[in-house]
Amino acid sequence: MTDLVEARVEQTFSKPATAVFDAWLRPESVRLWLSASLKGMGLPGDIRRVEIDARVGGRFTWSDMREAGEAVHWGTYLEIERPHKLVFTWFTSAEDEAENTSVVTLAITETDTGCVATLCHRMNAAWAEYIPQTERGWGAMLAQL
Repeated sequence: MTDLVEARVEQTFSKPATAVFDAWLRPESVRLWLSASLKGMGLPGDIRRVEIDARVGGRFTWSDMREAGEAVHWGTYLEIERPHKLVFTWFTSAEDEAENTSVVTLAITETDTGCVATLCHRMNAAWAEYIPQTERGWGAMLAQL
């Protein structure tokens, strides 16, 4: 069994849980917040692909152009419980996908004024040194929703 580590971020929203949840599964929304979050991290934010098959077992692919070429991220939806839980694999290479230990869980809890989204990214412990960078990346994405 592979040892796992976890990156964890949380964001409070004044929007309802359904709006935050749906922003993850609508290509036009993903394109907007993904571009803004990448720009906020000093990257071009030039989104090339946002393909989403929003069903359990469905796949997604997001990509953007960077100095080194196209950065592609993909995965499969494992759980979709609108508007409270979204679980998906997250890969950036064929090696990551073969290892199959990278899983993201987005949990959304309603509050009196909106909702709180908590994102946990579990991955192989070999990536432990990248936890702060991973949290910054996911945090930037949540902040742009």
